[in-house]
Amino acid sequence: MADTSDFRNGMIIKYKDDLYKIVDFLHVKPGKGGAFVRTTLKNIFTGQQIENTFRAGEKVEEVRIIAKQMQYLYNENDLYYFMDNDTYEQIPVSKGILGENLRFLKENQQVKILFNDEKPIDSEIPIHVELEVTDTDPGIRGDTATGGSKPATVETGYTVQVPLFIDEGDILKIDTRTGEYVERVNS
Repeated sequence: MADTSDFRNGMIIKYKDDLYKIVDFLHVKPGKGGAFVRTTLKNIFTGQQIENTFRAGEKVEEVRIIAKQMQYLYNENDLYYFMDNDTYEQIPVSKGILGENLRFLKENQQVKILFNDEKPIDSEIPIHVELEVTDTDPGIRGDTATGGSKPATVETGYTVQVPLFIDEGDILKIDTRTGEYVERVNS
């Protein structure tokens, strides 16, 4: 058992007989009355977000999770297949569990899959990924200091705003937390 002082972003708790991930929390100590913790919780299975307030020191059940480094292989409809790097076992993971990470997922990429009782419940991808530009307007030579931007589509189908000098075929480093362009990897 954990209490509200143990809360951290990404922590998974059992609440109302379901698993929730703490998206955001704030400890509040008003001038009058007892302290409390205001949280935003995301249901692991449905993706629904709810707001909830816990009294300071209230006990919650923390869910034990196991993280495995896995390699993305392919997808079939709404199932994405990953291979366990140790046992070579292939495990299907639903589209809902991958969520926003799908924007940056490409074949053979290493992804951390989080399990609870042998059941995949969440995924974590690296903070930065390198993806090739497949479609963008032609680059403008020498235009590096104007601060302008244009849309570019990368190999996963995700569209990101990039500087004007980026061309098709360039490899970009993208921050997966914000979805923003970081830098061009190749010259």
